[in-house]
Amino acid sequence: MALKPLSELPKNPLKIKRALLSVSDKSRLEELARALDNAGVELISTGGTAKAIAGFGIAVKDVSEITGFQECLDGRVKTLHPMVHGGILARTSHNADLEEINELGIEPIELVVVNLYPFKDTVAKPDITPAEATEFIDIGGPTMIRAAAKNFAHVCILSQPGQYNDFLNELSDGEGISFDTRKRLGRDAFAHTADYDAAISNYFNEITADEPSPQFNISLPLSQELRYGENPHQKAAVYGYQEEYIDCFHGKKLSYNNYLDVDAALNIISDFDEDKPACAIIKHTIPCGVGISDDLSDAYKKAFSTDTVSPFGGIVVVNRTLDLETARAIDEIFTEIIIAPKYEDKALELLQAKKNRRLIRMKIGAKDFSKETYRSIFGGALKQDADLHAIDQSEFEVVTDRKPDEKEWEDLLFSWKVVRHIKSNAIVYAKDGRTLGIGSGQTSRVDSSEIAVAKANKEGLDFNGCAIASDAFFPFADGVEAAAKAGAKAVIQPGGSIRDEEVIAKANEFGMTMVFTGKRHFKH
Repeated sequence: MALKPLSELPKNPLKIKRALLSVSDKSRLEELARALDNAGVELISTGGTAKAIAGFGIAVKDVSEITGFQECLDGRVKTLHPMVHGGILARTSHNADLEEINELGIEPIELVVVNLYPFKDTVAKPDITPAEATEFIDIGGPTMIRAAAKNFAHVCILSQPGQYNDFLNELSDGEGISFDTRKRLGRDAFAHTADYDAAISNYFNEITADEPSPQFNISLPLSQELRYGENPHQKAAVYGYQEEYIDCFHGKKLSYNNYLDVDAALNIISDFDEDKPACAIIKHTIPCGVGISDDLSDAYKKAFSTDTVSPFGGIVVVNRTLDLETARAIDEIFTEIIIAPKYEDKALELLQAKKNRRLIRMKIGAKDFSKETYRSIFGGALKQDADLHAIDQSEFEVVTDRKPDEKEWEDLLFSWKVVRHIKSNAIVYAKDGRTLGIGSGQTSRVDSSEIAVAKANKEGLDFNGCAIASDAFFPFADGVEAAAKAGAKAVIQPGGSIRDEEVIAKANEFGMTMVFTGKRHFKH
């Protein structure tokens, strides 16, 4: 007999007569079980869930009474039985299925309530062994969830306590659970098992240590629907666990472009997590100024002085508690987003006076942000380790006749921290714990340098004796010559060009000191 297409499946509300409950997360279990019992629903359950329901004083049958078979293998096999899965998978609008289950003595199960062993939480614990982790791989649970979701036309599936409210509202109406609700819950159930399987697969990728892993799995819940993407005609949404990292506690919800800018801000401030008070100002994901000082308000002033035009409508991020003096300085121009680990009460009082400003609190240490990066491309995605290589001065090589003095080392290390957060070709001029000029995203390294110098000249900044950082090697000596003529006395770059000797000779000619890091920091 031909099966009915989805459009012809019965759309009438589902009356629930029997329910199977087997949950790891027992929150709100009593409320749900009692409502079902009051509605005259027969309850079937397993192990700890059955004991909990019985403890509430609610009648419940152990699944072994239905299967006629005791659970075995230390509880590994409980529900994997035709009396259970036949009841879940039976298409009760399909006469052949009804006749068959009647012959076999199988009764339909209209509601399945199952959530899974906490595998993600288990493998997140330190020192968990593979033997311990694999015991938290649920087998019967996903099987029941998938069976019920597949048969959503005839069965309702609840896979997480957050779904109980809407379900109980429909149950209390007495009309049954609607087709649209069952379809939506079926979708959520498959998303739940897909996420579960992805976590298990990724764990096995880790313990087998295959690089690269043979399969790239990513499963993220919808975090927020966005009004639009980069432009108003583009639909957009954000997925993931952003609320675990930041708390946007004042102002409107973040937009697509805001999320990109916040990500850039969090990444750059992560390089200054353990240094002096630091501040970066971001515009269109690019730092337009960075400063460090013994005083946070002075660090902001240093960052702002690099480019006093671009910060309007930008993002300010700091690595220390935001105090009132710094808040007042920031408040002098319109700043769309401010990010800090904490805020002084008086600073909050001032900053919250503007309703269209977003205030964000970092909820975890900056060093705990992204460890990997992903980019969508034609036909798939690119995945790589994040550029988090620790800056280690002992790995660097001074290649010129003149060695950096202590102050020059400070400027070199500061500029090297900043340059890896600038889009290639990236050039950063810095001095005294502040950026003087930033050039980014140009097809020529010389063009980036000229832009950095031109912006600094507009601000009247003094380049004399400053350091220059380049994210990649100087392919020709002209870049170093241009830097020297601008006033730079110290250069830091990866090295590795076939013309390194020419570049070093040019630096010596101008009495400059040059350091090779051996690490490139392209940011495309």
